[in-house]
Amino acid sequence: MRQRKWMAFGVALGMIAATGGWLAGVAGRVKLGKPGVKVAPDALYQADGTLVSNRCVILPDEVPGFHCQKGGPTQTELTDLPADTTFGRNLYSNADLDVQLTVVLMGTDHTSIHQPEYCLTGQDWTITNEERIVLHIKRPYPYDLPAVKISASQVTPSGKIWHCSYVYWFVSGDKITADEGSRLRSMWKNVLERGVVERWAYISYFAPCLPGRESDSFRELQKFIEATAPDIQTVTGERVDSAGTGAEK
Repeated sequence: MRQRKWMAFGVALGMIAATGGWLAGVAGRVKLGKPGVKVAPDALYQADGTLVSNRCVILPDEVPGFHCQKGGPTQTELTDLPADTTFGRNLYSNADLDVQLTVVLMGTDHTSIHQPEYCLTGQDWTITNEERIVLHIKRPYPYDLPAVKISASQVTPSGKIWHCSYVYWFVSGDKITADEGSRLRSMWKNVLERGVVERWAYISYFAPCLPGRESDSFRELQKFIEATAPDIQTVTGERVDSAGTGAEK
């Protein structure tokens, strides 16, 4: 079983690399689709105050009950991701919850977006569980938003134990999905049939907590996501009359 998983993982990596290289090669011959997140000319800085870009993904600066601090991409992200990647990152906190909200928006190069699990394992988090969830969004009308929730843990060099919830999904100009395979298939299909590179964005929420607070922390995070997601993305799901099964658009 483990061997089959690693084989599938290797095939997925190959597909991602091949897709990225192919899209980069045809970039001059296709159109770039509209993003599914809000982008505007606004200064984006690294933590040390270095100006990164004069264009970024717009995130809410004011969320009731939370203090907001603007963030920016790390040097590793700037070095490893394509130059036409657009970022957005804010840190939100109150007495009960700390959240890092990040959006990574691709340009012509698909490799701006990678497997979300790499973000955690690359920072020494150990993934303990991964599951599909449905978030119930109320604005601009009720709809179900599919997402993935990853639970992970980490032991710091001093021996302190942390847990976290990491929730993510992907959006383009007219689609929402939590499935990487669906996103790749849609991108291939649109390039081949319409000559359009879908401009996908990867939206993620990261919330660390101390042991024993996992359930309470996730409940608060879920409320936070449902309150802020409509202010980030321009695409919506299929209208629902009440909480039900999430549908991808």
